[in-house]
Amino acid sequence: MSHLVILPVLLPLFAGILLLAVRHAALPLRRALSVTAMLAQLALALLLFIRVSGGEVLVYALGDWPAPFGIVLVADRLAAWLLLITAALAFWVALDAARGEDARGRHFHVLLQWQVFGLAGAFLTGDLFNLFVFFEILLLASYGLMLHGGGAWRTRAGLHYVVVNLLGSTLFLFAVGTLYGVLGTLNMADLAQKVAATPAENVPLVRAAGLMLFGVFALKAALLPLYLWLPAAYAHTSAPVAALFAIMTKVGAYAILRVYSLIFGPGAGPLADLIEPWLMPLALATLALGMFGVLASRRLKQQVAYLVVASAGTLLAAFALNSVEGIAAGLYYLPHTTFAAAALFLLAEAIARRRGEVADRLETGPKIAHARVLGGLFFVAAVASAGLPPLSGFVGKFLLLRAALEHPAAAWVLGVVLAGGLAGVIALARSGSLLFYRPVHALEAVAAPPALAASLVPIAGLLLLGLGLTVWADPVLRAAQATATQLLQPYEYIHAVLGEH
Repeated sequence: MSHLVILPVLLPLFAGILLLAVRHAALPLRRALSVTAMLAQLALALLLFIRVSGGEVLVYALGDWPAPFGIVLVADRLAAWLLLITAALAFWVALDAARGEDARGRHFHVLLQWQVFGLAGAFLTGDLFNLFVFFEILLLASYGLMLHGGGAWRTRAGLHYVVVNLLGSTLFLFAVGTLYGVLGTLNMADLAQKVAATPAENVPLVRAAGLMLFGVFALKAALLPLYLWLPAAYAHTSAPVAALFAIMTKVGAYAILRVYSLIFGPGAGPLADLIEPWLMPLALATLALGMFGVLASRRLKQQVAYLVVASAGTLLAAFALNSVEGIAAGLYYLPHTTFAAAALFLLAEAIARRRGEVADRLETGPKIAHARVLGGLFFVAAVASAGLPPLSGFVGKFLLLRAALEHPAAAWVLGVVLAGGLAGVIALARSGSLLFYRPVHALEAVAAPPALAASLVPIAGLLLLGLGLTVWADPVLRAAQATATQLLQPYEYIHAVLGEH
């Protein structure tokens, strides 16, 4: 039993406790501790990813209690991939927050660490109830992060975010309670076996619980019609928090992929492919309406928030193909959209600080200090987000379209994805033109704009991660295909957790 599996969960937990204990210490010390912890988390995630890259499924039984009676953490290729993406994102977010956003409250870095703790636990848990527990941990941390710094608009958007997610948590409890009452277990590997053997009289109850879970995960993933909370919440929180939240919708997408391939997959008997009739239409509708939001946005951060919604639709459309090629395309596209959206949130803040009262409103304003540098970064991020060649967004969408050719809904997938890409190009081109090419010289920008170099490092780091996905597209895609193959053959996961049970 390898302790490497639990270390990415314990590290941010204890880092948060340490930061809470030294909350009265000098801010530079707390910043250094937080960034160092994130760097260590990235190293652990990379080690775990390398360890499972050969196909091994690592199981950590807490208290050495065997599954399904004890709590288990499970690291396979999918969990390690999501953990690595989260750690890379969180490192750059911590570095960006250290430029001043964290000074607006003593507990920013505590909440940041515990957010990562909840995310790591959600990706590694092998138990449905503990997935609920880790969801609650990351949500509680996200409530504090979203409201950090205060303000009327932020408080209002945060209140909607809290209420909607509390309703989702209640539905989650109903679902897991129903499953436990009918099947007597919440271990996901054990559920996979027991759902497949569900007696006919219990099938309606298990189906209802499975659909309730889908509702919860769809809410987390910002799937239509449950995405309405996201644009305001992401647009009105601080830039580093919005950048970190770029991974939050992927938690819902991960949960959909994990639960409905493992528990309600092709081997689930009368409950096989439970959500197949729903997932593709909802994903494409989410992509389409998200792009309408991108076109209609009046602020840059709001536009990026709608890009997150549209990317959730694109990602889930790839997963809905339910093939090795489709899931692999989604797993390649996932880090691209996470890093691109995070970079755009940080860019939006850097631009807003140099436009005076106009801030990030998509209207003509004063000439921006350092416009060439910021404009160049915006161009790269926009090209990546719109899916234009040669960057990773184009590669991800090309893989998705190629995988969709054999699907019955191929015409719909190609039409919506290509139309969405065109809408993204139009919207981002218009935004870039308004921000950088139509200055009103009568208006005065910020007299003493913030230092540029410090704000560029996290943005450049995130864009370089996306560039890395392009340069090393072949090995990343091969890893994604291996992950998809393992996911669609759940026997290895079940056997690793339960053994001969």
